[in-house]
Order: sequence, then structure tokens, then C-alpha cells
Amino acid sequence: MSAYKPVQYVIFDMDGLLLNTEEIYNDTFRGILAKYGKTYTNDMKIKVMGTIPKDTYSTFIREYQLSVTLEAFTEQVSSYLLSNMEKAELMPGAERLVTHLKKHNIPIAVATSSGKQAFDVKTKRHKSVFDLFDHIVVGSSDPEVKNGKPAPDIFLICASRFPDKPSPDKCLVFEDAPNGVQGAVAAGMQVVMVPEPIIPEEKRKLATKVIPSLLDFKPEEFGLPKFED
Repeated sequence: MSAYKPVQYVIFDMDGLLLNTEEIYNDTFRGILAKYGKTYTNDMKIKVMGTIPKDTYSTFIREYQLSVTLEAFTEQVSSYLLSNMEKAELMPGAERLVTHLKKHNIPIAVATSSGKQAFDVKTKRHKSVFDLFDHIVVGSSDPEVKNGKPAPDIFLICASRFPDKPSPDKCLVFEDAPNGVQGAVAAGMQVVMVPEPIIPEEKRKLATKVIPSLLDFKPEEFGLPKFED
């Protein structure tokens, strides 16, 4: 008997979970912060992981005491990211899991902190996968998402956009970032965390289940159809 509650809806984060964008972000932030004589550390990465860009860049400016406006810093980062994000590949197991859930008519959605423009660039080469989702909430561009992760807003809004507006306890969230896990738990949802190795143990404790890769997920543990293979 499973230790987890059965669910009927699944919500996915995108960056670092479905798409391998983390190295592109790492290279961008390292390069831009180096111009200010600052080092992008793992501690800082964990702090901003999963947050909307405005909050990420505000944290950099405050924590590193940068003499730059939020608008100017955003422009510096955005121009580099938009020219490189198209290179992002799908994470191992992402396509397998999404197509499996779709095949079995499980309602699925994406709740990403990205804005619409960045989302379009990142997913351009993977439309066949992202077209399978019932809907996609792009947090930075969605007027209903008042507060980014770790607030629960984006997950509650995402759930409310399924036609029958399921209660949070019927939804399972996949996340890689501690901020996202915190937001999903605050929304009253179970969370499967797929963290990077740098995420310390104490930042994983809120998750319902922690797995090293989407390839390790067993849908039947949450009452979902099991893989045939």
C-alpha cells in the first residue's frame, strides 16, 4: 500500500525539471556578475532557484550591493538568455512521463516562473511535448500571479484553470527548486522533488518524495497509471 495520497492532476515546473536550462542560467549569471567583480555561488543559486526573474535580479542587486537599476540589470541578463535558451534540451525522462500521462488522459499543466517570451524561446524546439499540456501558466507574464514562488499563487491558479477546478489535494507537483517545493506545499499539494546534487538535505525535507531523476518516478505510488515498460 502506498504511503502517498492518490492524485488525479499533475502540475510540472519547467526550468531544471522538464528543460535543462540550469547550465545556461549558471553561465549567464556567472558572466554578468563577474563584470561587477562578484561570484555566483551555490548558496546564491539555491536562494534564487525557481523565483520569477524580477525577484531573482532584485536579490542579486540587494545581496551583492550592485550599483545598477533593476531595469538595466534585467536588460543585460535578458539579451544573453534569449539568445542562448533555444539550446535547452529536455531533461531525462521528461518526454516519457508527459506522453505517458497524456496517453492515459491525466490532466497535466505547467507552472513556470518564466515569462511568455522566454517560454517561447526555451520550448521552440520541443513544441511536440509542450503542446501535450492542457494549459501553461507563465508566472512572470500572467496578471493573476501576484506573487512568485515560494508563494503558492502560481500553483493555485494553475489548478483553477483545469475545467473542473480540482482541490489542491488532488494535484501532484513536480519541482526541482526549494522555492517551488515550498510554494507547492503552501498550496496544499503533494510534491515530487527532483533536485540538483547541490541542494542540501534540509532544503529537501518539505518534499513528499525526492527522486534523482524523472526516470525514477513510479506513477502508481500516487494512484496514477503505471508505465507499461
